[in-house]
Amino acid sequence: MIAVPLLAVLMQAATATAPMPGKLPPQALPARGCAAYLWSLQDRSLATMVTADPASVRLVIDGKVMDLPQESRTGPGGFGLPTRGVYRQGGVMAALDLSFATRADLTDGGGVPEATLTVQRDGADAVVLPVAGMIGCAPQRP
Repeated sequence: MIAVPLLAVLMQAATATAPMPGKLPPQALPARGCAAYLWSLQDRSLATMVTADPASVRLVIDGKVMDLPQESRTGPGGFGLPTRGVYRQGGVMAALDLSFATRADLTDGGGVPEATLTVQRDGADAVVLPVAGMIGCAPQRP
């Protein structure tokens, strides 16, 4: 009788949970190159920042800010960022699929009208978030 509830508890504990990205605190412009600042379309919180130099993504997992280096990139992209980037470190993988837009009213940057952020921990389900945002670039020095 006790074995069935105990088995259910053990199975639940053994199942890895999908990593839900948390809210990223405000981020500065990069010292060089460009960065995309992407907000969750669900709650409008800053979900991630992806930088061109160094090529990495910053997000919050389990309450900790993590910087994952770029593992691969595909597509022509824009502003030094790829159309698709895969980032990985310490059993966490993040993939970003980005669309780019230049805007006449923006200098040193552009827009990301549509994007998806996929986050997965080894042995767990993946979480896919719709995101969108802006690209900011370090000012060009003469």
